[in-house]
Amino acid sequence: MSDKTMTRQVLLFISVLSLSSVHGQVSYSISEEMAKGSLIGNIAQDLGLDVKRLKSGRARIHTGDSAEYIELNKERGVLLIKERIDREALCGQTTPCALHSQIILENPMELFQITIEITDINDNAPSFKKNEKRFEISESAVIGSKFVLEKAGDADMGLNGLQSYSLKPTDNFALKLENQVDGSKKVEMVLQKPLDREKQEQISLVLTAVDGGEPQLSGTVQIHVTVLDVNDNAPVFTQPVYKASITENSPKGTYLTTVSASDADKGSNGEVSYSISNNMDSVSDIFHIHANGEVILVGKVDFEKAKHYQIDIEAIDNGGLSDSSKVIVDVIDINDNAPVISVLSKSSSIPEDAIQNTVVAMFNVHDPDSDSNGQVHCGINENIPFTIKSTSNGFYSLVTDSDLDRERASEYNVSVTCSDEGVPSLSSSVTLTLQISDVNDNAPVFERSSYEAYIIENNTPGLSIFTVKARDADWNQNARVSYILEDSSVNGVPVSSYVSVSADSGVIHAVRSFDYEQIKDFQFRVKAQDGGSPPLSSNVTVKIMIQDQNDNAPQVLYPVQTSSSLVAEMVPRSADVGYLVTKVVAVDVDSGQNAWLSYKLQKATDRALFEVGLQNGEIRTIRQVNDKDSVKQRLIVVVEDNGQPSRSATVNVNVAVADSFPEVLSEFTDFTHDTEYNDNLTFYLVLALAVVSFLFIVSIIAIMSVKCYRWRRERMFYKSNGNLPVIPYYPPLYADVGGTGTLRHVYNYEVCGTADSRKSEMKYVRPYSQSIISLDGTQTLPSAQRDKLINDDNQQKPPNADWRFTQGQRPGPSGAGGPPEMAMGTGPWPNPPTEAEQLQALMAAANEVSEATATLGPGTMGLSTRYSPQFTLQHVPDYRQNVYIPGSTATLTSNPQQQQQQQMLMQQQMAAQHQALQAQPSEASAQPEPPKAAQTPASKKKSTKKEKK
Repeated sequence: MSDKTMTRQVLLFISVLSLSSVHGQVSYSISEEMAKGSLIGNIAQDLGLDVKRLKSGRARIHTGDSAEYIELNKERGVLLIKERIDREALCGQTTPCALHSQIILENPMELFQITIEITDINDNAPSFKKNEKRFEISESAVIGSKFVLEKAGDADMGLNGLQSYSLKPTDNFALKLENQVDGSKKVEMVLQKPLDREKQEQISLVLTAVDGGEPQLSGTVQIHVTVLDVNDNAPVFTQPVYKASITENSPKGTYLTTVSASDADKGSNGEVSYSISNNMDSVSDIFHIHANGEVILVGKVDFEKAKHYQIDIEAIDNGGLSDSSKVIVDVIDINDNAPVISVLSKSSSIPEDAIQNTVVAMFNVHDPDSDSNGQVHCGINENIPFTIKSTSNGFYSLVTDSDLDRERASEYNVSVTCSDEGVPSLSSSVTLTLQISDVNDNAPVFERSSYEAYIIENNTPGLSIFTVKARDADWNQNARVSYILEDSSVNGVPVSSYVSVSADSGVIHAVRSFDYEQIKDFQFRVKAQDGGSPPLSSNVTVKIMIQDQNDNAPQVLYPVQTSSSLVAEMVPRSADVGYLVTKVVAVDVDSGQNAWLSYKLQKATDRALFEVGLQNGEIRTIRQVNDKDSVKQRLIVVVEDNGQPSRSATVNVNVAVADSFPEVLSEFTDFTHDTEYNDNLTFYLVLALAVVSFLFIVSIIAIMSVKCYRWRRERMFYKSNGNLPVIPYYPPLYADVGGTGTLRHVYNYEVCGTADSRKSEMKYVRPYSQSIISLDGTQTLPSAQRDKLINDDNQQKPPNADWRFTQGQRPGPSGAGGPPEMAMGTGPWPNPPTEAEQLQALMAAANEVSEATATLGPGTMGLSTRYSPQFTLQHVPDYRQNVYIPGSTATLTSNPQQQQQQQMLMQQQMAAQHQALQAQPSEASAQPEPPKAAQTPASKKKSTKKEKK
């Protein structure tokens, strides 16, 4: 750029090629020897590219194997001189001289051809190989004799090259220039004046070679002429041009041709010697001429470097006369160069979801041979999803031609092989390693479609149950599986309160301690999610089954054990062998063999009297009861399950061996009981008090209603002037609430008796009050326990399907069979009593109870009525009247004569009552109940007590 004499011409043209990867070509023309950093041209503007595109595409220049003389400034988008360019060193005598390079862009890949023509400047002066030239010329040399001078060499070309010669002085010799076919000039010194050795033996001349550059440069050589005597004939070649051919890479010593020159002189003056006069090139290093004129090869001939050689031959005789000729050597090409593969660009990795025809690599193939030896075809190995496409002359692209799948092949080694068409064919190959980058296209897959696991109850929280495992065929982050517990609920409770899942390992831990009795199994879903974007997931169902453990001891349902009262079972002294005393009922909330219960008699007052059924818990007599047996019998029964280790519970069973209540009462009065209550008992007592208060209010309302109803009936009776028997009327399930008796608690009874009920026996049925009378008279059983005693026979259920009790095995009235009389209908009342019979029996029984209870003091004993046929209260030993107890399976009978008298009396009373009903007015006859007659003195007394209360 600083040389004013040099001009720079920029030739720009852009060719849009038909192939997709080469987008254009730019040509520049610059002068050689430009300074480093000099501007060549604005490549971005010339190619129509944005500077940002050069940066984003990581633009770079590819120059092949040649030296890098130019560089690309991405910031400015210009081409700059990187190293000084010497056209002569780069191209020699080749014209035009040009640099061929390519600009490569990525993302997407693009290729642009750049041709930079190097123009010559006059930087080389003409020069001669030798500084001086000596001639020996005979004085007899005729005018016009020619003497070949050394040609000057100028590395420059064109006007800057060699233009002319000048010879000084010109006294004896003149300079003759002759143009040759190759463009060079043949320089000869012609004798124009005869020589006279006697006048001048030595002649000195200066040959000057001048070029045409600006400024003009020149070179000189000194010519020294020695004038000899006599030799007046110069050698003459047989032909001016000789032709020869040689194949490249021929061995040294290969014969080319023979040249011949003749001299008319005789003797030493006729002897001719040959020499190669090429001084400025390497011809003399490649070829050699013998003295006999044979031209042979002494160097290496390469067709790719030079296709033709011109050898200048000089023939000189001993007198110094010479002639010149030339040998044209044609170099024949052979296939000695394999194709050269240069990878221009290659993707380090390819995503597996890349579309077809995605360019993954670009490369250039060059074969310096000619013709068919330089024709190249490229191919790749088979069974890979890639193919090669030719983009331009010598440039190829490697593209995808089918779908990629990293899970099938994560890496491809693509062998690119390029072969020429020579004989034999030469080839070269390069292996491209292409990594397939992963795309999250595979969801995690569990090893099973569902999981089942078992865990024993009462486990430690945090215990590892088992592990779920899922695998992802992807790689790295896309294959990193995390486990997530999906939100769900088990019995209304979030599943996260039962189990947890380790996000990394998939280990399922128990969050709580499980109880088989509360939950036997549950299921939830675990989701496996990979770390891709977006993440993919799958889920699996996990079922946890709790295994039972023998962690619950048997629970005794009957008999009920309380700390405040004592319940006893009564056995009559007339009981036979196998008499069912009671039945111990227990359950175990465990399952399987852990709930199999067995009953054993651990301790008894008289072991010879009772036994316990191993499987059913029935307590029966094993011998006849006699009078020597103690009234008070205490049995301790152990209930044991079949678990490992087994658990057990004990129950105390009090048995009274007696026929009457006073006998039992005298024996059990020495029992003492603890009067302390725990917190639960207090709660039940408060609850019982509230229930009793509510029932009391309801009872008051009911009594008021009944009194009003009786008053209305009584008024109607007086108006009717009836003569009915004076029998007080008590509705069913209603009892006198008078407080004159000694019993502290009010009892309701359903009683049927005969007309002569003062001589009958009284039998307790279930009390309808809130409590059972305690033995010591100060404690009562809570209402809840009393209800449990009453309802056990109807609500008793086994803990599971393995345990069932038949109707005959259940305790209480449901498990006891009735007497034969009841079953056959031959008892005193084969059919249920009529309403009139119930009224008469109720009146008689109530009067007897009122009188009998007056003799009982505090501490009255309450007996369990689970087996009502066995509990008999004898208030007065003289009473032997029949009593029918509803709800019971037994009837106390008397002698047949008394039964007949009672039946006759009852029929008479019913007849009289029927006549009274017929005599009533029509409005009173619609009532089904018998009317209440005038009160007796006893009934008036009770009514007075009721009103006071």
